[in-house]
Amino acid sequence: MNQADSMHSESFGSPPLKMAVVGVGHLGRIHARLIQSIPGADLVAVVDPRPNARSEASREFQVLGLEDYRQLYGKVDAAVIAAPTRLHRSLGQDLLLHGIHILVEKPLAGSRDQARELVAAAARSKCVLQVGHIEQFNPAWLAVRPHLRRPRYIEAERCSGFSFRSTDIGVVHDLMIHDLDLVVSLARGATLQDIQGLGVSVFGKLEDMAQARLQFSDGLVVNLTASRVGFRTSRQMTIFDATACARIDFSVPSAELVRPQRQLLSGEFDSDSLADEEKQRLIDNSFADLLPRTILEVEPQNALLNELADFVSSIQTGSMPRVSGQQGLDAVEIADGVVEAIHQHHWDDDAGSHGAMFRSTQSTIVPPATWPAMGNTTRKAG
Repeated sequence: MNQADSMHSESFGSPPLKMAVVGVGHLGRIHARLIQSIPGADLVAVVDPRPNARSEASREFQVLGLEDYRQLYGKVDAAVIAAPTRLHRSLGQDLLLHGIHILVEKPLAGSRDQARELVAAAARSKCVLQVGHIEQFNPAWLAVRPHLRRPRYIEAERCSGFSFRSTDIGVVHDLMIHDLDLVVSLARGATLQDIQGLGVSVFGKLEDMAQARLQFSDGLVVNLTASRVGFRTSRQMTIFDATACARIDFSVPSAELVRPQRQLLSGEFDSDSLADEEKQRLIDNSFADLLPRTILEVEPQNALLNELADFVSSIQTGSMPRVSGQQGLDAVEIADGVVEAIHQHHWDDDAGSHGAMFRSTQSTIVPPATWPAMGNTTRKAG
């Protein structure tokens, strides 16, 4: 049973939630369309200061079209914020202050300080604050997650072409933030000890390509690559724990698990003692005997629909959303640290290396004195 079906059974007999979408660009319109398919949710308004976007969405969804989000006060129970990141704090704080539950598209905010303010506002208002980290609902991730216990090394690549969207943030907060959120959920209780970063700007002052290396107190090492100026699209992650290796392709989506045989894990395997025929047999069979691979069953699902259903269910039942405001804050804190590390990296500024194609990035982000423990499962909703 998927999230939407589960929510339908839980909300039977409850009055429908009156909902709005703030910002009806490409993603906001998808949110609006899906809300109309969720039992227990009633889309009543869309908000956008742009007249054309507002009127088109209002006609398409047959709901009220508003210019100012403050016109929602007293009209809705919950809202999805799909506006530019620079507006997340002001929009979110005001809506929470007026008792409106919010789902904020990733990232939660443009900086750790702004994200902290939103988490604090949600706590004061006792409203649900959910963050739109959609990969938490990706069926490939859901297939792999139960098989992972204590990750020791994570490698991820997330690349796309330049879309001219989300230009108010760099690629770390735009794309890498997805993988940072997944890392937060895996590094349960560990403290982030070190961040190294490398990045360059191509089309503006903010980074368009970035690489980060994270190290946690329990020994976990994470290498992340993100680019929004690529010639191909890639959303992949490889995770090693003590007894297995998981590979995830979020785009397909697909997932596989490799579990080495006991003699490899124990160090008993001696490749030098094998006869040439045995070596060739292993090569011909892609080492299937020693490294058996399992293709995991990935159930087709609409991740965004399930994310919205989780939001509605959290409001109706009082349960914690899968991606709480605190988890969104954790991801933003690390993202800020990556950007600061990128800013501190010094290139050789001779004439041959400081051309218009690759420029150092600009940042005013200051890292905190100490990094928090990640993935604390005892946190309250919001």
